[in-house]
Amino acid sequence: MSSSPPSPSASPSALRSPYRALREPGVLRRDILASLVVFLVALPLCVGVAVASGVPAELGLVTGIVGGLVVGCLPGSAIQVSGPAAGLTVLVFEAVREFGLSMLGAIVLLTGALQIVLGLLRCGRWFRAISVSVVQGMLAGIGLVLIFGQLYTMAGAKQPLSGVDKITGLPGLLADTVGDTTALTAAAVGLGTIAVLVLWPKLPSAARVVPAPLAAVALATAATAGFGLDVANVSVRGMVDAVQPPGLGDLAELGSVAVLGTVLAFTLIASAESLFSAAAVDRMHDGPRTHYDKELVAQGVGNTVCGVLGALPMTAVIVRSSANVNAGARTPLSRILHGAWLLLFAVLLPAALGIIPLAALAGVLVHAGCKLIPVKEIVPLARTHRGEAVVLSVTAIAIVVTNMFEGVILGLVLAVAKSAWDTSHVHVDVRELTDGRMVVTLTGNATFLRLPRILETLEAMPQDRPIELDLTALRHLDHACRTTLENWALRHNDSGTEAVRMKTLPAIEAEAAPVAEAAPAAEPEAKAKAKAKA
Repeated sequence: MSSSPPSPSASPSALRSPYRALREPGVLRRDILASLVVFLVALPLCVGVAVASGVPAELGLVTGIVGGLVVGCLPGSAIQVSGPAAGLTVLVFEAVREFGLSMLGAIVLLTGALQIVLGLLRCGRWFRAISVSVVQGMLAGIGLVLIFGQLYTMAGAKQPLSGVDKITGLPGLLADTVGDTTALTAAAVGLGTIAVLVLWPKLPSAARVVPAPLAAVALATAATAGFGLDVANVSVRGMVDAVQPPGLGDLAELGSVAVLGTVLAFTLIASAESLFSAAAVDRMHDGPRTHYDKELVAQGVGNTVCGVLGALPMTAVIVRSSANVNAGARTPLSRILHGAWLLLFAVLLPAALGIIPLAALAGVLVHAGCKLIPVKEIVPLARTHRGEAVVLSVTAIAIVVTNMFEGVILGLVLAVAKSAWDTSHVHVDVRELTDGRMVVTLTGNATFLRLPRILETLEAMPQDRPIELDLTALRHLDHACRTTLENWALRHNDSGTEAVRMKTLPAIEAEAAPVAEAAPAAEPEAKAKAKAKA
C-alpha cells in the first residue's frame, strides 16, 4: 500500500540527516556531476540578472556563491538551489534607480533580517496561503516588464523608466534599430541567442548535456568574437571593487517610508517565490520534504549575508532547482559545490565576463521572461475559474502600469475580496404554502456582501400576507445581515397582517433573540400606529 510523502513534522530524522544518502553507492558521484550542471546553468543567469538589475555583473556571482555556500549548508530544503532570480530583477532595478546602488545592501540586509524573524515566528507555512493566481500574476507581470525592458538592451538602447513607456516606445525602438547597423547587429545577436534557447531542448540528448543558457551565451560570444561584431560587452570591475558593504548612512536611511515599502516588497516576493519553488521541487523528488519555517530562515540568513556584501537579493530558483533534481542530486552537497564552482570562476576567470555580449544576456532574460508568463494555464483557468483569471490578469497589468509592490498589493486585495465574495454565497428560496403563508428560506452564508440581493427579494414580498423567514439552513449569519433582517421583519407587513416570523438555529438563536421577541410585539405596534393615523 502506497503512503503519502512524509511531512516535515513526520520525518525529523530525514531533516536532521540530509547527507545520509551519500553512504549509498554512486550518490557522491551523481551529486558532484549535478553540481557542475547547476553551475553551468547558474553562471549565465547570475550575470544576466545582475546586468538587467543595473548592478555590476560580479554582484550576481556573489549572490550565487552565497546561495550555494551559505544557504546550501542550512536546513530547510535539501535539493532546491538559491541565487539571484529574474523574478526580483524589476524590483531591484527600481530600487537601485530610486535609492542608489549603495542602498541596495542595506535594503537586502533588512529583508534578510525580516525573513529570519518571520521564520522563527513560524510564519513560513503562511506564505503557502498566498493565492496562486496572485503569484502567477506577479510572475507574469515581472516577465512582461523584463521582456519589454530587455528588448531595448538587445538593441543597445537605453530602457525607459516606466513599464508603460517601455511598451509605447517599442515602435520607435524598432524604427531606430532597423536604421542603425550597430543596433541591428546587437539585435541579431540577441535574437540568435533566443533561437538557440528555443531549439536546444529539441537536439539529441548528447548535445543537451550542456545547459541551454550556457550554450546560447557561449555561441553568441564565439560568434561575436569570430566575426568581429561591434556590440557592447559586459563591464567588468573586479570582485573586490564590485562588493560595497552598506555604510552607517545607508543603514540610517532604512527608516524612511519609501525604503520600508521596498523592503516589504522584497520580503514578500522573495519569500513567496522561494516557498512556492520549494513546494514545486518537493513534487519532483521523493527525498526529504521541505521544512518551510527553516527554509525561510535559511533564505533570510542568505539575504543578510548578501546585504552585508552589498550584493543582489536571493530567492530559491526553480530553473536551477529543477536542473539539480533532473541531474540526479540526492543531498545538499550538489548545491554547496555549485557555489564553490562559482567562487572558483569568480576568483580565477573574472576577465571572462568581459567578452560576453550584453545582447546575448538580454536574449537569455527575454526567454526567461517568456517562461514566467503562464500562457498554457491562462485559457483553461479562464474557462473553469474566471475570477482567478481576473486576479491573475489584474495583478500582471498593475505591475506593468505601476510597480511591483503596488501591483502585488492590489492582487492580494483583489484575491481576498474575491474569496470573501465566494464564501458569502447565499441562496434565497421563496415558496407559498396551501394556507397562503409565504416562506422565505436562506441557505449558505448570509453576510453584508450579499445584502443587496437578499433585500431585493424580501422587499418584493407582498405586505398583506403572512411571511415566515427561515434561517435554519444558514451556515453563517453576520451582525450586519442579522440586524438588517430584524429591521425588515419589524417593518415589512401592513398593519393588521400577521407579523413576519423568523426561524433560527439554536447556534444563532441567542443572537437572533431580539427578533424572536420583537416579532410578536410587531402586531400591537402596527395597530398603535394605525390608531394614531386614524
